[in-house]
Amino acid sequence: MPRVSAVSLRDRKKAGEKIAVLTAYDFPTAKLIDQSGVDVVLVGDSCGMVVMGRENTLSVTMDEMVYHTRIVSSAVEHALVVGDMPFLSYQISPQEAVRNAGRLIAEGGAQAVKLEGPAQRFGNTIQAILDASIPVMGHIGLQPQSIHQLGGYKVQGRDAEGRARLIEEAKGLEQIGCFAIVLECVPASLAKEISGAVSAPTIGIGAGPHCDGQVLVMHDMLGMGKYTKFSKVYFDVGAAMKTAFEAYVSEVKSGAFPTADHSFE
Repeated sequence: MPRVSAVSLRDRKKAGEKIAVLTAYDFPTAKLIDQSGVDVVLVGDSCGMVVMGRENTLSVTMDEMVYHTRIVSSAVEHALVVGDMPFLSYQISPQEAVRNAGRLIAEGGAQAVKLEGPAQRFGNTIQAILDASIPVMGHIGLQPQSIHQLGGYKVQGRDAEGRARLIEEAKGLEQIGCFAIVLECVPASLAKEISGAVSAPTIGIGAGPHCDGQVLVMHDMLGMGKYTKFSKVYFDVGAAMKTAFEAYVSEVKSGAFPTADHSFE
């Protein structure tokens, strides 16, 4: 089976084939996700919250993103691996953005990068990264790196002005050459309109069923993250793990573990 690429994702949109995306941050989980048939593995800066326990993503560093991307890339054989560009890794200058994007590719082993924001603000930066032969996934709507500017984690594009702006932002990202666009926390009707207005695949998270693909944070869909309206718990791994940990503690305390079966002569 050929490996998924930034180019082949556009072909999937043309064929009407939905695109499945999940986040991963470690080797064993990334391997299982890849074996599931997922199309894209996103090494998100969300690791700052779901792995490191931080309040938001803003303190995640380039070194941390390279570290997690390298681990995930070593596990994935089929899916496209996309490395997230953390806060201030691309906002300072196009030159620094290219250097940091290059680290995710050369050191991290990713095949593409993702960054937040419209072409109207980051067009020169995105173009510079593309000129370095690095595919770029765009991200508009709710942008977690801009939560202080946006006033928190709020649905975007609910009024006429916001809808028009997001449509133009999506078109701008497509025109500059982004191979896909994440739409986060926007009304389903708006996501449908955007998906029909651009040829680049749209990947929704909290954007309804009409996007060309969907992405979820792995911890959320396994019951180990915070509740969000747009996520779905497919299996409560968190509860199962807690039960296993409690059983182990109980057996150690009672002396039931280890038995002769777990001991050497």
